[in-house]
Amino acid sequence: MRTLVIDTATAACSVALLDGDRVVAHGHDVVGRGHAERLVPMIAALPDGGRAARILVDCGPGSFTGIRVGIAAARGLALGWGVTATGYQSLALVAAAGFSARDDAALTVVLEGGHGEVFVQAFARDLTALSPFASMKPDAALAALEGRVAIGNGVRWLTALAPDLPVVEALPDASEAWRLPADLTALPPRPVYGRAPDAKLPGGITPPGLAA
Repeated sequence: MRTLVIDTATAACSVALLDGDRVVAHGHDVVGRGHAERLVPMIAALPDGGRAARILVDCGPGSFTGIRVGIAAARGLALGWGVTATGYQSLALVAAAGFSARDDAALTVVLEGGHGEVFVQAFARDLTALSPFASMKPDAALAALEGRVAIGNGVRWLTALAPDLPVVEALPDASEAWRLPADLTALPPRPVYGRAPDAKLPGGITPPGLAA
């Protein structure tokens, strides 16, 4: 069964067309911003315009805007094609790709979280979560490593505090989604933000549906 994977939760705009564990085609650009402009042309450039029997999308945590761009595209295509859309978390995907290249028994994923914080979660090699994910300041994230190698695009915050710290720079890549077990790709296609959004209603109220 072919699967279209959409990943726009971080600075990368990434798509892939998978057939089981085979990558049929993929595209991966580090865009920073502008996911909405890049995503549709990247999907259109895939074989058959990315048409698939299933859609898989990164639900976060990550960029508020990026997450919503990817999920909106996944939902829209799923409706138009009459297929199902499910999601996964960015942290798990980075961990899965990291373990494929390393022999570590455990890794801690550290992704950019905004406002000087990072999203942090530790995983065992079988992708069992060793801790719940959390948004925290770099000094707290450094303490949470507990000797594990840090991997992700937020590691720069940790090396600023500990220059000799072993780290791996990485971003989620849609072409690695085949490495995720089925139970980690069954999320509803809804945002997983990880922290409260910047936008507030009058009186400091968080808009409904946008809480972490």
